Amino acid sequence: MPKTCILAIDIGSSSVRAAVYDHDAKPLTGLHLKREWSFSTTGDGGSEMNADAAFSAVCDVIDGVLSRALRRKIQITHIAMCSFWHSLMGIDAAGQPMTPVLGWADTRSGKYSAELKRKFNESKLHDRTGAHFHSSFWPAKLVWLRKEQPQIVAETAKWIGFADYIAMRLTGVCSTSISMASATGIFDQRKCAWDTELLRYLKIKVSQLPQIAPAGGSIPLTQNALKRWPQLKNTLLFPPIGDGAADHVGSCGIGKNKASLMVGTSAAMRVAYRGYPPNELPDGLWCYRIDDKRVIVGGALSDGGNLFEWCKRNFNIPANAEDEIRRRDPKRPLPTVLPFFQGERSTGYREDARGGIIDLKASHDGVDILHAAMLAVAQRLAEIYKRLRRVATIREIVASGGALRESPLWREIISNALGRELQMTNTDESALRGAVLLTLEQIRSK
Repeated sequence: MPKTCILAIDIGSSSVRAAVYDHDAKPLTGLHLKREWSFSTTGDGGSEMNADAAFSAVCDVIDGVLSRALRRKIQITHIAMCSFWHSLMGIDAAGQPMTPVLGWADTRSGKYSAELKRKFNESKLHDRTGAHFHSSFWPAKLVWLRKEQPQIVAETAKWIGFADYIAMRLTGVCSTSISMASATGIFDQRKCAWDTELLRYLKIKVSQLPQIAPAGGSIPLTQNALKRWPQLKNTLLFPPIGDGAADHVGSCGIGKNKASLMVGTSAAMRVAYRGYPPNELPDGLWCYRIDDKRVIVGGALSDGGNLFEWCKRNFNIPANAEDEIRRRDPKRPLPTVLPFFQGERSTGYREDARGGIIDLKASHDGVDILHAAMLAVAQRLAEIYKRLRRVATIREIVASGGALRESPLWREIISNALGRELQMTNTDESALRGAVLLTLEQIRSK
């Protein structure tokens, strides 16, 4: 009798991962594959990815995992998928890409955030959509595209996220999950529907957006997909959810007493619970959804592990830098790092924020700069934590992410900034596990 399993796919901003899990949410040994990739950057602030090339990379990872699974008695019943939030791309009536995939770090639309702030009461929109006006969200990007690329806008039939494009190529259905829609900045978190006031201003019809899939709905794969992967002939795909939601569920679950703290390429701190969005969402935080019954509230930093690696790469920092930091006088004056090299999201959401190193003296070296950068990210996370405590009574903080796993010193620094001990999760792939757990929940509810 074949073992029933789930194919899990995590589409991140720096890699795509796939693995096979059983119906007890345990990964099967040897059935895990990772392929690194990255967004292309442009001199004017662009951060983009070729949709078809990225889709091919996802398919290649699926190929690799399924080819290994062929040698074992495994039946894939479902596909669980999570993906980075906030991406935007246009497609024509035939489903072909009209634009690259624009990532959250694309700042070219930043100047239009000010226009949106003049036209709307940002506080009311933030409370309704869970998002500030900022280039990382759809409203500013859509204004930018309409004003600076009108021909492309005229020829675009639908605006979707990259996760929606992947699911559409696999199933033939152009839909999106509540989770993915909730992080666009044009979604009413309380009504679980596209925000009509924003759509009117953006000159976008509901028919130009993916249909919001019903919670718990799953879709069979296309015949083209089954020709490539015949072993998926009885497999159903659940619409992808946001990777932040999946990571949180996979690391610490649901409840207001636990917060997740993740430092990977970027960084984030979050609380998820069953119920409605906060009556008053604290300024500087965001509020998205896991599904129609659960929300996730938090803050995200654009600079995390990427800043750590940038410092190591550019300042001739020795391999034993953390040991050197521990040996040095803790009262030694350090430079000040402004951790906005990738722009600012939480908590200020300032489009004009820029990274910088100030109070730098001749006596400072690369180790001092690295130390100051670690402290700066910790302080930004502490500010998110301060605001999250207005939403939830947090008794435990569960930490995850490769940057924290590889740096005990940074864990200590962040712990000191928060005034709370961090509990490192023992789950290697929190996002994959979270996507699987949510899929199993839907399977068992039917």
